[in-house]
Amino acid sequence: MVLDVKRIINTPGGRIPFDFTEDFSDVDFGGVCPAVRPVSVVGQAENIAGMLRLQFDLTTTLSAVCDRCGAPFDLPYKVPFECLLAEELEENDNDDILLLDNGTVDLSELARETFILNMPSKTLCREDCRGLCSGCGVNLNYEKCRCKKEVDPRLAALAKLLEQ
Repeated sequence: MVLDVKRIINTPGGRIPFDFTEDFSDVDFGGVCPAVRPVSVVGQAENIAGMLRLQFDLTTTLSAVCDRCGAPFDLPYKVPFECLLAEELEENDNDDILLLDNGTVDLSELARETFILNMPSKTLCREDCRGLCSGCGVNLNYEKCRCKKEVDPRLAALAKLLEQ
């Protein structure tokens, strides 16, 4: 979606709301495409005292796999984005200002870039995920470890007495 902001460039207080969905199911992260549902993009461009501000929120649910226990789960995903828009830059290396292309901005491409750059690097099914036992491999969130505890060699004689 291309947003034309020419009508509010010289109109302080002017705003253009937008609401659309994008399909990012083709975005690949290590052989997995987590965006199995459409991504909702809701926001606005507004002229605040002669400055153009663009703000939106990306919202979807990702299909994820827990990095600790390997269980698949749905991960709510919401990313806010905000920047200033300008027709020309005074400084060449200002990352907070997005340059307009003939009074327009490509929201679809900006949403895709924001989606990719903010993808979580680690996903957990829950904050207190206990993961898998390194010995027997059970999911410690649902089962107790089946491993037999190794006895400290210094206490081996006492362990034999307890077995009798």
